[in-house]
Amino acid sequence: MTDPDRIRILFVCLGNICRSPTAESVFRQRVEAAGLREAFEIDSAGILDVHQGQPADARMRRHASQRGYELDSISRPVVPEDFARFDHIVAMDHQNLADLLSLLPDPAFHSKLSLLLDEAPELNRREVPDPYYGGAAGFEEVLDLVETACDRLLERLEP
Repeated sequence: MTDPDRIRILFVCLGNICRSPTAESVFRQRVEAAGLREAFEIDSAGILDVHQGQPADARMRRHASQRGYELDSISRPVVPEDFARFDHIVAMDHQNLADLLSLLPDPAFHSKLSLLLDEAPELNRREVPDPYYGGAAGFEEVLDLVETACDRLLERLEP
């Protein structure tokens, strides 16, 4: 059973092995550092179920651990119940957002959807790029973008 007093956030990317588990871990660390662990419920999921049951990408875990983050979530797909359970469903890119819109079980949930980088307009970016097929620089870029956007998201949502 979910606690109605908690702010529930779901981060979403394509496969739930790079960007969304990174956002989940970064945001969780920020929440804990602010002493707000009990105020939030934080999770991540993917549009696809191709990686279901798998840990985050080893390269993403390695880069994240160098910055002090532990990506310990296990990949799962978005399910219809997520739309009712979470207050904020935060997509990493426009395609993820479009996919979430196509999965909406009820139009009333539309207002829960957003793009992560909309939290940080100073970055002049709207999408967190998928680092899966790139090199080390792509994973570092994801971390840079996610850290800034998660800081802004917490500033906006902090109870």
